[in-house]
Amino acid sequence: MKPLFSWYGDDFTGSTDALEAVASSGIESVLFPEAPDAALLRKFAHCQAFGIAGESRSRGPAWMDARLPGIFESLRGLGAPVCQYKVCSTFDSSPEFGSIGRALEIGRRVFGNPWVPVAVAAPHLQRYVLFGNLFAVAAGTVYRIDRHPTMKRHPVTPMGEADLRIHLARQTELRIGLLDILALAEPDVEQRLAAVLAEGPAAVLFDGLREDSVATVGRLIWGQRTAEPMFCLGSSGLTHALVLHWRAAGMIPAEFTPPAIRPVEQVIVISGSCSPATEAQLRWAMANGYAGFRVGEEEPAERALAEGRSVAIYSALGPGDCAGPPRGEELGAHLGSLLLEWIRRSGVRRVVIAGGDTSSHAVRRLGVEALTFAGLLSPGAPLCRAHSKDPAVDGLELVLKGGQVGPEDFFERVRKGDR
Repeated sequence: MKPLFSWYGDDFTGSTDALEAVASSGIESVLFPEAPDAALLRKFAHCQAFGIAGESRSRGPAWMDARLPGIFESLRGLGAPVCQYKVCSTFDSSPEFGSIGRALEIGRRVFGNPWVPVAVAAPHLQRYVLFGNLFAVAAGTVYRIDRHPTMKRHPVTPMGEADLRIHLARQTELRIGLLDILALAEPDVEQRLAAVLAEGPAAVLFDGLREDSVATVGRLIWGQRTAEPMFCLGSSGLTHALVLHWRAAGMIPAEFTPPAIRPVEQVIVISGSCSPATEAQLRWAMANGYAGFRVGEEEPAERALAEGRSVAIYSALGPGDCAGPPRGEELGAHLGSLLLEWIRRSGVRRVVIAGGDTSSHAVRRLGVEALTFAGLLSPGAPLCRAHSKDPAVDGLELVLKGGQVGPEDFFERVRKGDR
């Protein structure tokens, strides 16, 4: 099967977001926690989309310089026409952590593209880009990203600038062009893009508001591919843009019904997120029968599991509660080890990991070789199936949830299999 698409996610939650976008459209897809060897690729030879889940969002430029070139070479070697560097739709990053600008530089160098498409707008996640400025919804209200109640005070990468070209200029000296929302609506949009490219930018940022403009972006990007794989950068909005074009062009099924999700008796939730959305989900769960415990209260949590209850263990309840240790890699590794122990002892076969950094480090402790799509739940947080040499992990169903993703009753929806 000839590859159609490949991607690298800068954290695990973002990686499964991209997996959802392609797999829920009927494209056989697989996500690897590490660059796969030939033997592992042969196990998934039926797939057309291949991803690598990374952790660059929580890493510095030196780590990226050391790790990303080899990963990008591996993806380039797959031969898919387009390879995406998948970032969060809130685009939060800084020169010190998760530098999207540095990733742009490395990808452009490895793939040899004269210019890199950058598409961030993801209307399905209520993220919009207008005249280069990013907007996102919180509690039903649209905010410019630098005024968003959560993202303006993100504990690691607060967003202090909404103009994404200015934001990137703090991370790279590469020149970024713009194809704005007005140009996208014009019948001669291909000529508009050609005019932008004639100015010689290293990358072009695309606006996006609704599905029609996103579909246009997908058509434009696909139309710019050459005989060599093309490196792109963006959120799952870019992935959806390509899917919309492939569907319109008859390259993939016009309709696809994802598999149904059966209910289960118990779920385990582990959370390292400080997001208000995750706080609301934890509080809802604890008010509706879940046993909730802070990190460090493992013994009563394990007893609750043995009693047959669904359990949530968390490091914080909201942004005002996230100051203390452990954090980052230490927290994710601890929660991953704890989760593995509980899976082996309890027999629970469906879990939720909340928080991008937490997911990245926790999943690595589970010994997962690959993840495949198992069903739709909430946009950006699909149910995945683990593939592993460890019988306790092989077949495990898990959801890797970004901090801001999902409704209040999300954990119970995961248990019941509700969309």
